Amino acid sequence: MRKLIYGINISLDGCCDHTRFSGADDIQDYFRKLLEGVDTVIYGRKTYELMVPFWPEIALTQSMDETANAFARVFDNLKCIVVSKTIDSVDNERTTIIRDNLREEIIKLKQQPGTAISTGGVELPVQLIEWGLIDEFHMVVHPLIVGQGRRLFTEMNLPENLGLKLIASETLSSGCVALRYLSHPAQV
Repeated sequence: MRKLIYGINISLDGCCDHTRFSGADDIQDYFRKLLEGVDTVIYGRKTYELMVPFWPEIALTQSMDETANAFARVFDNLKCIVVSKTIDSVDNERTTIIRDNLREEIIKLKQQPGTAISTGGVELPVQLIEWGLIDEFHMVVHPLIVGQGRRLFTEMNLPENLGLKLIASETLSSGCVALRYLSHPAQV
């Protein structure tokens, strides 16, 4: 079965609002390397609209620095699934829409051949975590306390604690710490 990987940037105080902090080249490289190991990304409408058409256009124009251009090239080669009841159509031929039966559709997707699947954002991953569908967590913690903004997992409702196993940590040159956890059934 294919792994479903959740990756996100957060501040030390748990803020996941991307407008409250910016990323350095090492962070973009970290997520590029993560995406090199997947063939599909799944986003909710908000995250999808942040990523597409922005990164596919950068992949085409190569108009940013080499780190961003490299990320864009990797992103542009991925299949993309957007979960939305409001988007009627998409212009990208590699993008499909899931409107209904999300849990069943994700389970089917995980059972198909291919490499890992990545997801990001907040609302969609919360649902996937609640259903036990996330296999791996990649959390890049920024050395900032922002004091305001949307917090990660505040809208989650788990019946019991979700135990995770730390399998890797890396201090990036920007001072961010990349943490990689596997999901497992043990209670914390």
